[in-house]
Amino acid sequence: MSTPEELLQKTEFDYVVVGGGSAGAAVAARLSEDPDVEVALVEAGPDDRGQDVILRLDRWMELLESGYDWDYPIEPQENGNSFMRHARAKVMGGCSSHNSCIAFWAPREDIDEWEQRFGATGWNAETAYALYRRLEQNEDAGPDAPHHGDSGPVHLMNIPPEDPSGQALLDACEQAGIPRTRFNTGETVINGAGLFQINRQADGTRASSSVSYIHPILDRPNFTLLTDFRARELRIDADDVCTGVDVVDSVVGRTHALTARHEVIVSTGAIDTPKLLMLSGIGPAAHLEEHGVRVRVDSPGVGQNLQDHPEGVIQWEANKPLPQTSTQWWEIGIFTTTEDGLDRPDLMFHYGTVPFDMHTLRQGYPTTENGFCLTPNVTHARSRGTVRLRSRDFRDKPMVDPRYFTDPHDMRVMIAGIRKAREIVAQPAMAEWAGRELYPGAEVQTDEQLRDYITKTHNTVYHPAGSVRMGPADDPMSPLDPDLRVKGVRNLRVADASVMPELTTVNPNITTMMIGERCADLVKQARVSAGSAGASATA
Repeated sequence: MSTPEELLQKTEFDYVVVGGGSAGAAVAARLSEDPDVEVALVEAGPDDRGQDVILRLDRWMELLESGYDWDYPIEPQENGNSFMRHARAKVMGGCSSHNSCIAFWAPREDIDEWEQRFGATGWNAETAYALYRRLEQNEDAGPDAPHHGDSGPVHLMNIPPEDPSGQALLDACEQAGIPRTRFNTGETVINGAGLFQINRQADGTRASSSVSYIHPILDRPNFTLLTDFRARELRIDADDVCTGVDVVDSVVGRTHALTARHEVIVSTGAIDTPKLLMLSGIGPAAHLEEHGVRVRVDSPGVGQNLQDHPEGVIQWEANKPLPQTSTQWWEIGIFTTTEDGLDRPDLMFHYGTVPFDMHTLRQGYPTTENGFCLTPNVTHARSRGTVRLRSRDFRDKPMVDPRYFTDPHDMRVMIAGIRKAREIVAQPAMAEWAGRELYPGAEVQTDEQLRDYITKTHNTVYHPAGSVRMGPADDPMSPLDPDLRVKGVRNLRVADASVMPELTTVNPNITTMMIGERCADLVKQARVSAGSAGASATA
């Protein structure tokens, strides 16, 4: 592999995409389809090629708190687990190179809500679903599914029904009133359970955004991949035009100036994107001044509106040996509701055949090497957190405060989730599999006991979003307009999960890739419009 210094053969491009993650890889690949534009993709982490621990999906849990993880601690939580950490990928492909590759189209209601409730004009299910189809090649989404893309870069497949404990769990769900279902059929699953679809290739390689979008285009003469370069600050001139970005190489720590003739697209994720904007003078004025950062745009919504899927866990010993191989160890999803009248589920479970004890062991709960768990998570948590600068030094980790369970709705749903998990596993279909409940334990029954257990041991599904949300031009709390342009600065856009006004009901990784696809379309449209305007002016 080349060193960062060897990669940096030129510094001026038409478009510079900062962040080679789920959305950024899609933006760069699509923009570089035009041979007349030069595109650079800048990634702070290393290349993923040749890295088996990255590319083999069944090894994904080895990546947590590894050298491929930014591993952000969270601020002390008044109602949550202060030991929790946010895994954010430090490698090409971003979190699509770091996660379990659970692949979901968001419910239509989620995307329509972005437009109808939050004023993100143009972001609706019709547009999003066309982009989902464009980005994927879907092995099988069921006989009733609408036509799925058959030539997109991202390969989706059904998890095969090979795990007998998982099949027993699906039987138990049916006995508990939650029917079997297929996912990604175009219909919203309000109450149903099934095997996930995952973005994985047939040989077990994860179909990350890097594998899917970037590996096939590395020989394009107009595309430059710069790995191991970390963004330090956006370059913004006196006329509030973003002209590029200062990046620091990982070998000698030297700063280099990259120039963008047309636009910079920031795709560094829901934690690092607000950090980079604030370091560049775009954010809440008082906060920037506190850290000695020159204020270019007073944008109070930068770093606000942080959302996540908080996750609990309930674990059982298994009475029989569990499978020793898996696609990625979390193969089944369950959706249901905790109240009547909802158009989307407010509760989701992942089913894992692993000891999920990363927060229970320190609290003294027993563990096992042969156990299974259900992890209830709140699909639309109402608690909102913040991302803030720790200092003006780009090397310092930001202050991430999710403010878990500060809205009582979220704890109510989570407690209901623990009770629903017990109801499912108590069904006859699981009788031969379910042994002792290890945590929280059968003696933990009251709301107060469950609340205490959840507060001490909950985790996250690692889905931070919403911290640089898009919205109407006149909304001061939306730093972006619906075309993903940063308000107050020209030639600067954002494309990653931070732009979501509301986090999706489901695992958001495929939706984040979709955001990258749409961003590329918007940039291309702007280029065409600018060309047409120039031609008219000279006619």
